[in-house]
Amino acid sequence: MIPDEIRKTIVALHAKGTALRVIGRMFGISRNTVRDVVKRGHEEQPDQSGSCEEHQPLIADEYRRCEGNVVRVQEELKGRGIEMAYSTLTRIVRDMGLREPRKKRAGAYTFAPGEEMQHDTSPHKVIFGGKPLTAQCAGLVLAYSRRLFIRYYPRFTRFEAKVFLTEAFRFMDGVCRRIVIDNTSVVVAHGSGPSAEMAPEMDAFARLFGTCFVAHRVRHPDRKARIERPFAYVEKNFLAGRTFHDLSDLNEQALDWCIRVANAKPKRSLGMSPDEAYLMEKPYLRPLPAYIPPVYQTFERVVDLEGFVNVDTNRYSVPERLIGKRLEIHKHWDRIVVFFDRKQVAEHLRVMDKRDTRVIHPGHHSPMLRDRAHQGPSHEETALLGHSGVLDHYVAQLRKRSSGRGILKLRRLLNLKQDYPADAFLAAVAKAYAYGLYDLARLEKMIIDHVAGDFFRLSPEEDP
Repeated sequence: MIPDEIRKTIVALHAKGTALRVIGRMFGISRNTVRDVVKRGHEEQPDQSGSCEEHQPLIADEYRRCEGNVVRVQEELKGRGIEMAYSTLTRIVRDMGLREPRKKRAGAYTFAPGEEMQHDTSPHKVIFGGKPLTAQCAGLVLAYSRRLFIRYYPRFTRFEAKVFLTEAFRFMDGVCRRIVIDNTSVVVAHGSGPSAEMAPEMDAFARLFGTCFVAHRVRHPDRKARIERPFAYVEKNFLAGRTFHDLSDLNEQALDWCIRVANAKPKRSLGMSPDEAYLMEKPYLRPLPAYIPPVYQTFERVVDLEGFVNVDTNRYSVPERLIGKRLEIHKHWDRIVVFFDRKQVAEHLRVMDKRDTRVIHPGHHSPMLRDRAHQGPSHEETALLGHSGVLDHYVAQLRKRSSGRGILKLRRLLNLKQDYPADAFLAAVAKAYAYGLYDLARLEKMIIDHVAGDFFRLSPEEDP
């Protein structure tokens, strides 16, 4: 709305013969607006400020009901017969303080070479064999040179944290004097921000490398923006359009991406690539210790009756002589090592992408008796064969007519062979084989008939 003083000036200038174009340039308005002001003369524009003010309570109610959507507020007001321009409505909303205040200007953090590293994790959707799964992406970045290192894990506990940081320190070939983290319980034992106290095992791990963990204030993630920002870059660049066979394949491709893309691409904020900036920062990094001990967890397990020990829902074989013994288990990131009486007795590749899986090392378990019983001829069959061609044929036919391997019938036939004279036994078997008779009860009766005269021979004088 043009103030009344300007309207009067425009009319006066026009009366003196000043062109509309010149007047418009003088006041920064269009010729049509100047023409409209001249046409109306000194007529005052209606003041609509009062009408807008009287609708403020209604606007406030509709704004809350429409959850801050000013377009919907305008539609609701129009439904009530109140016509109001969108620009006017937004001005009233701002004047009433209904909208959230604008964000204040933020500062910037600057870091000297070798001063700080930043570490964080983020859950990412990863495609394994066509199936989407969630994996934890752990990242470490040098705050000065922006050199990045990432790895993926099924979950992220203190064990995975130490495994990751050890690999990251090796990748950076040095450490900074502090590592800024959020207030995660993986590292922090209790407290938050400046008053946070680190878990003793994580504090000892940091001191081994000559560094320390520092937690930023709660709700202040910008303090570690150097590592927060790359996670979006990882999702949009590295994961986009990629599928992976397993976790090992994912981490191999992630390392290759860090080397070829993330650290080789120039950054506008640096004016160079992270690898080039890293060459300037490398002399300021603290060197790694001469010996880096392996990272592993220790458990005690009792060997079950099947000869296995259980670690993370999966079962690993040990020599069966250790059944019932208490063993010491070392869980490394990629393998399981088993000790008994301070001696290594087994080592297996660790299973991470499966559950309830049995891993058996050849030689740990001898075949079960029932497995050995089905290998080769039975003991009874071996004892019967090789004495007579007729008996061999009879045994073969008897086994065909029996369930399984015919152990019970062969055992009974062996008992008949051992209980009765060989001649009578073989004669009865030959006769039974000729007639196709494989009923062992009838075979025994035939054997008895052959030996009855020998065992029960009576003289005529003894007859009653």
